[in-house]
Amino acid sequence: MTTQVNRRIVLVARPHGNPKASDFEIVESPVPVPGEGQVLVRNILLSMDPFNRIIMGNANSDQEPINLGDTMFGFTVGVVEASNNPAFAVGDHVSGFLGTLGWQDYALSEGSDIRVVDPDAMPLSAHLGALGVTGLTAWVGMTKVIDPKPGGTLVVTAAAGAVGSTAAQIGKLRGYRVVGVAGGPEKTRHLLENLGLDAAVDYKADDFEKQLVRAVPDGIDTVYENVGATQFPLLLPHMNDSGQIAVGGVMSQITATQVPEGPDRLPEVLRAVFYRNLTVRGFDVTKFYDCYPEFLEDLTPAVVAGKLVSTTQFVQGLENIPTLFREMFTGRAAGKMVAQIA
Repeated sequence: MTTQVNRRIVLVARPHGNPKASDFEIVESPVPVPGEGQVLVRNILLSMDPFNRIIMGNANSDQEPINLGDTMFGFTVGVVEASNNPAFAVGDHVSGFLGTLGWQDYALSEGSDIRVVDPDAMPLSAHLGALGVTGLTAWVGMTKVIDPKPGGTLVVTAAAGAVGSTAAQIGKLRGYRVVGVAGGPEKTRHLLENLGLDAAVDYKADDFEKQLVRAVPDGIDTVYENVGATQFPLLLPHMNDSGQIAVGGVMSQITATQVPEGPDRLPEVLRAVFYRNLTVRGFDVTKFYDCYPEFLEDLTPAVVAGKLVSTTQFVQGLENIPTLFREMFTGRAAGKMVAQIA
């Protein structure tokens, strides 16, 4: 083993708004010893996800928070250091795909929450991005929640984010004309040049609505909504009859501490839903974990072939997570945030 100490990031305070470093604490304890049927995993990559903020409490969410003093939940990729489980050998690379291994150096597993992955087939970070729960969330929305309409126009909000960029690329694979919505010229350029979307609009631009009109000349058939903000009602006048909207997240609301300023546009939303016969459906990805095998079978070939890419923003060191985690909610950069701890 590389260390005799297990560092764990635990929750010590409920945040108010965006989390602070002081809401976390790094505690040290002995490296756990695997019992019968157990595996000891040394984590090397930790996923940083909006869900982590939700379970900290005081979030604009119905999700029950973890207890103060608990190790932070988190999806991981690691290496088997010791095994009393015949399904896993020392040296195997594994994905902690259910998030139970958490933000720590070492974790014990019974084996049902990890799967062996090939470190030579693709970057290990892909198992936290396009082939992790991030990708599963995008895939469920695009495959199980909506009825795909190849040839139609798909609009993805927060399209430069981890889930949005995967949903947009799945849309391309499904035969959609895909329009991405993102903030700033750098991100919209990324959507066009790196992800190959058909059009991109900048919601921060003064002419956002004009950009949108140009981007959807034939209307919108499907929306994958990630943000839950003021831009959403602006899409509705462009929805075609019997359009579909999958709500995969409400990123803008997670850290909100008060009702956002601006006009109440709910009447406009309901009018569009009624007169345009729209289908709007939200979903909890944890209810679709049994789809993991189908999801992996569907998307793994595209990832291996480079037809579906994960944009990853690495941060270095477990000790830096408490400080850098808040940047996820400030639109720091495109893609998936992953902490490289070993």
